[in-house]
Amino acid sequence: MQNPPTRARDAVLDRYAAELLAHDTRLVAVRAEVRFRGGVAHVEGAAPDQERLDLLRSLLGRLAGVHAVWDRVRVPGQPRLRTVDIGAGGVKQHEENLGIDLLPLPAADVVADVSRRLPLRDGVVDRVYAVHVLGHFVDVMPVFQELWRVVAPYGVLHVMSPDWRHVNAVADPTHVRFFDVQTFKYFCRPRPGVALWHPLHVSADGASVFADLVPVKGPVGPAPPEALDRFFD
Repeated sequence: MQNPPTRARDAVLDRYAAELLAHDTRLVAVRAEVRFRGGVAHVEGAAPDQERLDLLRSLLGRLAGVHAVWDRVRVPGQPRLRTVDIGAGGVKQHEENLGIDLLPLPAADVVADVSRRLPLRDGVVDRVYAVHVLGHFVDVMPVFQELWRVVAPYGVLHVMSPDWRHVNAVADPTHVRFFDVQTFKYFCRPRPGVALWHPLHVSADGASVFADLVPVKGPVGPAPPEALDRFFD
């Protein structure tokens, strides 16, 4: 198992990200702030176009020990981010997110079953956080299908789930589904009848598995072999 990130290391990465944004000529037009916590890069701000947002995500995701990039970065034509927490339960990742849960719990703004049908139109969500929730679904296939439907082109699904080898995966008796990095390969290679996702980043820290996924729709095409080889066996 890997050693968990320390606050000191997070602080070093924070300084590196600030220098990257200040001095990399490709990113000088990006107005963003980056903070690292527990192996996740949290990014806030605005980018002049999708290309430079993609570049920033890629550069941050290639740093050693960074397992996910969770951004709230806007691009032109997007006045606000439409963000959803599924399985919100008692807490949302950001207070302004739309919380969706199967039960009427404190953070649930909407009570709905994501494995059936969400009360959302096609392609209207820019970010979905699925944090420690997918392990509670007996069948995750319709969940990924429904999330693919509601996520916008260039939108991102952020997944975090206990690693199947860690005690956290089995310590909760309501967990019925277990995840490994390789689990996400299934959703990132074309298969008949399966919603296809493009991996921005897939990683694990020994305790949790992380995946940042973009739906393959509109301008986003399937991941090339070299992208799949980067993350999967």
